[in-house]
Amino acid sequence: MHRRLIAPGALAASLLLAIPASAASYSPGAPGIGDPYYPAYGNGGYDVSHYDLRLKYQPRTDELEGTATLLATTKQDLSRFDLDFLLEVSEVRVNGAKASFTTSGQHELEITPATPLPKGTPITVVVRYSGVPSTKSAYGFSTWHRTPDGAVAADEPEAAWWWYPSNDHPSDKATYDVSVAVPDGTQAISNGVLQSTSSKLGWTRYNWRSDKPQATYLTTLAVGRFDITTGKTSDGIPVINAYSKDLGANDGAARASVERTGELVDWLSGYFGPYPFNSVGGYVPNTTTGYALETQTRVYYSPKQFANGSNTSVVVHELAHQWYGDDVSLAGWKDIWINEGFARYAQWLWSEHEGEGTAQELADYVYASHPADDAFWTVKPGDPGPDNQFDIAVYDRGALAVQALRNEIGDDAFFAVLKGWPKDHAYGNASVGDFQKYAEKVSGTSLAAFFDTWLFQPSKPAAPAAKGASIASRSAAATVQPRSWKKIAATNSAHQG
Repeated sequence: MHRRLIAPGALAASLLLAIPASAASYSPGAPGIGDPYYPAYGNGGYDVSHYDLRLKYQPRTDELEGTATLLATTKQDLSRFDLDFLLEVSEVRVNGAKASFTTSGQHELEITPATPLPKGTPITVVVRYSGVPSTKSAYGFSTWHRTPDGAVAADEPEAAWWWYPSNDHPSDKATYDVSVAVPDGTQAISNGVLQSTSSKLGWTRYNWRSDKPQATYLTTLAVGRFDITTGKTSDGIPVINAYSKDLGANDGAARASVERTGELVDWLSGYFGPYPFNSVGGYVPNTTTGYALETQTRVYYSPKQFANGSNTSVVVHELAHQWYGDDVSLAGWKDIWINEGFARYAQWLWSEHEGEGTAQELADYVYASHPADDAFWTVKPGDPGPDNQFDIAVYDRGALAVQALRNEIGDDAFFAVLKGWPKDHAYGNASVGDFQKYAEKVSGTSLAAFFDTWLFQPSKPAAPAAKGASIASRSAAATVQPRSWKKIAATNSAHQG
């Protein structure tokens, strides 16, 4: 190989001719947003404020066509940026001009605008695409679920890649308009409020709007043949529920549970404050999955959640997430305790309300049921690691920590924290550390040692610590299973397929 030598001065002169003086400051946005649990998820360099998704879906063939319009703002001098996406892209435009694009990694769509984008620039990104979502996988899995009459997009921590391009991390929340055309006789369900429907040439278009910031994994799409019911909460929040027309033997139990959504939102509002969104409800499609998911305003429930009869406890769990997880979203996936510990604790409060075991009795039972050498205690709810993110300890040990906090700071401060947190961080993101600081501010108590013991030590809190938090060490009463336990345990697979 022969190298041509260029004198330093000549090289500098040639670079000055080839590159604008300011171009050196432009660089590609990172292919991941920086979450240590999922390094490739999300993207750097920009922040999305709104998604407009205009889709057409054919259930018979699973073919999806779409045009996604993203409104965003650059956070750096940007030469290139990524979106998380899996389907085939035919065209990309940035601020009206055609942009070049390619793919990389398992789910990266790399976009190079015609001209670099200075920091602080509002941008409009239009992506035209099509494909068959069920043929796509990443990291060996798919979160697109076919049903006998359509499909469902609902999963955690990722689901968007299979149906729209996004900055797929909870720290970049946005508002949504989702417009979906499906064959007449089929419905399309998404988040928020149904703005309008229209029919033309054998297709019906459904236009949904979610007008408060929403994490990408909390966005859902369900296409199929549904029976839709409507109502309102006591505060006038629209309730929209939907049930697949082929749920079979699970139909009655599903309705007997999900139709209580308005009542349960009223009840939860007493603990968490006013419901934070423009609608509420749930849907039960005919899927083979086993989990439920707190998709914002429109909870996804698997029929299996109701295989043994009605279960309001799982509805309480998912609705509690509307405040803890959806309204206030985690800053990073390690902060999952703020989602799951409090949603599980809401089930304990519901048990107390129903006279099936108090929160304290449930806490005592959890503590007594796991000996010190149980692997249960090695999972740290405050930072469980990606492999244990949805481990049962995050739920049960997480709720145990919530009850211990209640006993540590007293009911007045505890319930002030419970209601104040969603208001203090409304529509934003927060970490476990942020929650500790908020609890300390409200209670006037230093809680560093407490949080370390209950959330970050990979061991069972010792009897003195447990006694100080009014958690029984081992007593005959503590080993008596509360009546609500089986219903609560039935939701243990809520986020596990």
